[in-house]
Amino acid sequence: MVCLPETFMNQFGIKSLSLFVRNSLNQRPSLRRIVANVGWLSVDRVLRMGVGLFVSVWVARYLGPEQFGILSYAMAFAGLFGVLATLGLDQIIVRDIVQNPNNKDEIIGTAFMLKLTGGFLALIAALVIIFFMRSGDNLTIALVGIVTAGMIFQAFDVIDFWFQAKVQSKYTVFAKNGAFLVMALGKIALILTHAPLIAFALAGLIEIILGSCGLIVFYQRQVAHLRDWRVSFTQAKELLHVSWPLILAGLAISVYMKIGQVMLGNMVSEAEVGIYTAAVRISEVWYFIPMIITSSIYPALSKLFQESEERFYDKLKRVMGYLFWGTLLLSLIISSFSKQIIDVLYGVAYARSAGVLAIHIYAGVVVSMGVVFSQKFILDGTTKISFYGTVVGAVSNVILNLWLLPRYGAYGAAIATVISYTVPVVFQTIIFDRRIGLTFIQAIAYPIIKKN
Repeated sequence: MVCLPETFMNQFGIKSLSLFVRNSLNQRPSLRRIVANVGWLSVDRVLRMGVGLFVSVWVARYLGPEQFGILSYAMAFAGLFGVLATLGLDQIIVRDIVQNPNNKDEIIGTAFMLKLTGGFLALIAALVIIFFMRSGDNLTIALVGIVTAGMIFQAFDVIDFWFQAKVQSKYTVFAKNGAFLVMALGKIALILTHAPLIAFALAGLIEIILGSCGLIVFYQRQVAHLRDWRVSFTQAKELLHVSWPLILAGLAISVYMKIGQVMLGNMVSEAEVGIYTAAVRISEVWYFIPMIITSSIYPALSKLFQESEERFYDKLKRVMGYLFWGTLLLSLIISSFSKQIIDVLYGVAYARSAGVLAIHIYAGVVVSMGVVFSQKFILDGTTKISFYGTVVGAVSNVILNLWLLPRYGAYGAAIATVISYTVPVVFQTIIFDRRIGLTFIQAIAYPIIKKN
């Protein structure tokens, strides 16, 4: 899936659930195994959202807008190079393991080598560019280096792909959540001991390392030893041949998602990045809900798509209608109480985040629609439409930020985000797929028509 919603799926861990549903349709494991795996993935998401938000808010309050903004800037800047570390291989690896389980050692070993190399390239590229951009700003350079270094250890996520393919996500949940909870306590300890900013970046790196160690332990106990992995340059060429379009898409998505914070830090100030990021953490916390809903109905949509085009679009219309009105209602509520929400969570230092939240929250309405659109593009094999939309959205995001940031700061970044998220939806429905555009219009009116 090449689209903006996939980025959120990566960010919130929903892609593993989506991949699991699709792979399970091919493997047809027992119902009990399916339900158990979904349960583990759901526990993982809920735990990370709840504890993660609590700790993130506490860290933001402790650091204050300026230092929190510096850390957020470093994370956003490092995120621009994440595509070099992933190389668009994630879904491909899962697919290949499912189709060729007997060749798992070569697939996993080769993918590990590629992702490890990509991680080092990401680190080098990020450090070189930030050095020229922020020459003399040793703190920011160090933070970017620490954050990007985590991409090297994320090469061990190839183990997670094996567990996804075998519908055994509980081991990944144990490994990653164990590290997450340990370092959540570690960050609280850092706050209580009045630790410096750089310590929080190191905590994030240590979490990734601990999670990778956990994956290694479970893999060696449940599957095989890492020394069984093999590297095949022929396999590497094949993987890169298939993944290069996804690499380009990932680059567009990285610009789409991260460039606003980076430009805000360069054009305005790090404090504005902190103000913006604090609001975004609240605004995006519920994005996993429409993603879980659409992942859950994917099997039904897939079946209807094969059986009847009219029934498929009727089902799609109902899903879009309820998601649109549900997310719009939630956005209106949060926007109305944004000041109280920010005051309670972040305190008076982040008062300006209330206005950012009141604007940015409406991006969720577009995100929920984009997730549904992506399911349709997957089913009919037109994912290139999503790619085109992402490129258009990324370009519009840069242009809007250039215009709005000097005038409105963090508010301008929020406005740019909402508009640039909306542009691909309009672009996709008007130019490339008018049928889904008409379905969207009908979906908005569907609950009202049904009630009457």
